[in-house]
This record gives sequence, C-alpha cells and structure tokens, in this order.
Amino acid sequence: MKKYFIKSLLALSICAGFYSCEVQEYSDLNNPEVDAFAENLTRGDLQDLVGGILYSSRVGLGTYYDDCGVIGREYYRFSSSDPRFTSDLLGGENSVLDNNTFYITTPWSARYRTVKNANLILGFLEAQDLSAIFTNEELSATRGFLNTMIAHELLLNLNLTDEGGIRIDVADETNLGPIVSKSEALSFIKSTLDAAALDLSAGGDAFPFVLSSGFGDFNTPASFSQVSNALAARVAAYQGDFAGVLSSLEDSFLTLDNNELDLGVYHNFTQDQTDILNPMFFALNSSTAGARIAQPSFITDAETDDQRLDKVVLRESALTLDGLTGEYDVFRYTSNVDPIPIIRKEELLLLYAEANITINPMEAVTALDIIRESAGLDPYTGAMDAASLTDEMLTQRRYSLYAEGHRWIDVRRYNRLDELPIDRANDDVFSQFPIPLTEL
Repeated sequence: MKKYFIKSLLALSICAGFYSCEVQEYSDLNNPEVDAFAENLTRGDLQDLVGGILYSSRVGLGTYYDDCGVIGREYYRFSSSDPRFTSDLLGGENSVLDNNTFYITTPWSARYRTVKNANLILGFLEAQDLSAIFTNEELSATRGFLNTMIAHELLLNLNLTDEGGIRIDVADETNLGPIVSKSEALSFIKSTLDAAALDLSAGGDAFPFVLSSGFGDFNTPASFSQVSNALAARVAAYQGDFAGVLSSLEDSFLTLDNNELDLGVYHNFTQDQTDILNPMFFALNSSTAGARIAQPSFITDAETDDQRLDKVVLRESALTLDGLTGEYDVFRYTSNVDPIPIIRKEELLLLYAEANITINPMEAVTALDIIRESAGLDPYTGAMDAASLTDEMLTQRRYSLYAEGHRWIDVRRYNRLDELPIDRANDDVFSQFPIPLTEL
C-alpha cells in the first residue's frame, strides 16, 4: 500500500476542478514538505485540502463500478483495446482475477489515497493549537466530515475484496496495520461513521469550508450528519444487523414517501479541463471501442411497464464482442457531467424495507410499495413470508439501484451468486477480488 499512499500533499490535487488556490513554493516539488500545514494551517489551506479530498474520491470510480456491474451481470463492458473486461471479470474460459492489474489496483489505490489525504488533514488538526483560527465546533465538524469520507472509501475497497479483508490502521504509512477480516473491517467502518455523526452533531451551523455542488442538500454539519447515519445504515445491513439499520435510519434523511427519491449526496463532474468527467457515461450506439451493454436479463426479467427500464436504451443495432451480444445501451447517466450518487433516498427506503422483513413485514411492504409506485408498478401482492419478501426486496434493489454498484454485493451477501446469469459455457461468477500484490 505504501506504493499507492501519497507521500506529499502535492498529490492531493488540491487545485483541481473545485477552487482557485495559491500554491506554496517548495524546494522540492516532487516531495514537498508538509510541516507548513502541520504548524500553520490556515482556513484557506483547509479549503484547498478538502477540495483535494473531493477530487481524489472520484478517481478510479469508473473501474470500481465496472468491477461491480460486470461481475454482478448488470451489464457488459466492451473495450476492444482491453479484453480483460470480458475475459477476466467474467471468468471467461480459464481466466481468473489478477491481483496486479488495473481492475483492482486502480480503485484500491485511489480509495486509499483519499483515506491517506483525510488522515493527513486530521493529523494537522491534532498537531497544533488552532483555537485562534477555528472554533471548536468547526474542528468537530471537520473531523466528522473527514471520518465519514474515510469510512466510505474503506467500505468501497472492502466491497471488492470482501472476505479477503482490508487494512484499517493506515494513518502511519511507515507502520501499517495488518489486513483485517471483513467482520472487523465492517465494525470499524460502522463505529467510524457513528463517531463522525456525533462530531457533526456538535459541529455548529456551518463547515469552515465549502463543499461541491454534489453535497448541496447536505452542506451543513447537522444535515451532513444525516449522510453519516445513512451510510451507517448501509453498513449495518452488510453486517446483518437490521435493528442497527433502523436505528441509523432514524437519524438519516429517510422519509417514508416517494418524494425526491434522488435526494442525497453525489460525486459531481464538469467539463473543466482540470476536472473529471463522469466515467460511467458512454454515448448511445457506441462501438466496441467503448460501450456498456445491458445484460439481456435486466430487460427480460422486468415487470411490464417498469419505468426504471429507462436506464437502458435500445440500440440501432445489436453489439457483439467476445461471444457476448446485447441490444441495449446502459444509459443510467445521460451526459458526461451527470452526478453519481454516494447514497440517496431510494436506497434508504430499500434498506428500511430490508430491515423490516424480519422485524415488521407490513412496514417492509409499505416501503416496497413506495418504490413500486415510483416505478409505475402496482402494489405488492405476494406472500408475506421472509423468503418471498426478500425476493421482492432484492428485485426492487436490482432495478432501483441499477449500475450504481450494488447488485453484485447484494446477491453475494444473500448467498445468491449462483443465481446470476452465465452467458458463456465456461464463464464464472467471482465472489471477490484478490488483495493487490503490493499488499502482500
């Protein structure tokens, strides 16, 4: 991991795409000293450093979502210049997942880079007396924001390696902690989010920095604490702690209605030359040089009149590569500047339904019917046993959260990987990625 951890603040990309800033002059720009921040952190410095967090948290996202989407059989990722999308990720013939190639090293290193950046800032806050510059509330709010981002980034890496675990003790790059189990990692991530929410609740009326537009509805400490709790509910679901899900949702931004299902926090993108474009966008009818093609069962398994099928669009002609053929383009994002959700209300409704399947089945149906109504479907009329409600919940998650990185994780945590479609005789469905070679 040391190979991927930045050893300077230059790699924070603090000026890229968010804010104008003045860059200090350093004697060695390849290894700029961080002592200035550790001894004399200003409000302007903090603004720039948080901008770096928002930038690095978007790096490698396209690879992460392709990892989840392709293995989860939501879509095919066609790339005539890189056959690993249709060989390695689908387990074609004798292919296995490589521990030293882009589909694991790119997202893994990017997420840990953001964790490192956030840990550096937390260290700056701890290393000096900032009482003349920031209020205690502002410092608490900053810690809460940074720890929320740390927890989210760690969770994305754990989603890839699953039972292989991750490192959670990474604040000191010269003395990294061990790779811990999935269970220990989830516990750490959940406790980090819970602590972040407490810090945010004591964070006063405003952050001492400006967040990007993707955080527009949650740009105060109090409102952002709802995001921390929402993410904590997701983690609790991964732990199978459904009482914990409901507890965290109580302090999130969930409301039991079909208003503003897209309410949430987002990674946003711009066409500015110093910024990042949405990596999940391909124009309709793209060629095999670069396309995302819906796995056919997404269309054939859908209920009649499900409006969520607008996330795919019928092509002018079918596209084929490596023995895989599809007629529909993935069009979840309709431009290269569409935002990508970190977490949004529609997922919270589904988490509420999932948690209530074994606690209060009628409440589960209430939430599922909100989702169904929003998709133009009639209310649920199936059986009320846990197995039937779980089937319904997973189906609604499949269509509501399509191409948002959930399907593979959902079927894996319910031990249903064997239900995913196999398109070629010798393909495999992998349950996790290997730990990157550099970690071993």
